[in-house]
Amino acid sequence: MAEQQTCGKGLADNAVVPAALAGVAGRLAGNLEMHMRALDRDDPAAAREHEVYERVARSLRSAAADLQAASTEMTGARELPMGRHDMAAITTPDVLDAFERYVGAEDELHALLGARRVAHEQMLAAMREAVG
Repeated sequence: MAEQQTCGKGLADNAVVPAALAGVAGRLAGNLEMHMRALDRDDPAAAREHEVYERVARSLRSAAADLQAASTEMTGARELPMGRHDMAAITTPDVLDAFERYVGAEDELHALLGARRVAHEQMLAAMREAVG
């Protein structure tokens, strides 16, 4: 017999999304921080770049922490008992539209990451060659 799907299980199953976004945001922050080490802050342009990278990295780390916290909360909801639902309230065009927009956003993210992959692989190859 199939296990009954509940909102808690659905929430827990979807926890992978904010967890993955947290990983990307945190690692992007880490890359910015590594780049900052190369900046000569005696140069005004490099000093400004350093300030921008520092603010962006801080924001990304904060976003990553919030996303990870949401993922943890979602995962912890797995055993949440199924509550009574007003099915008329969740079978409306605006609810359908909200879910379609969510799925569309996932599609856009997938396409964006796929398009960036080639350029990133080329950059990785150049970096590996430079590092030796």
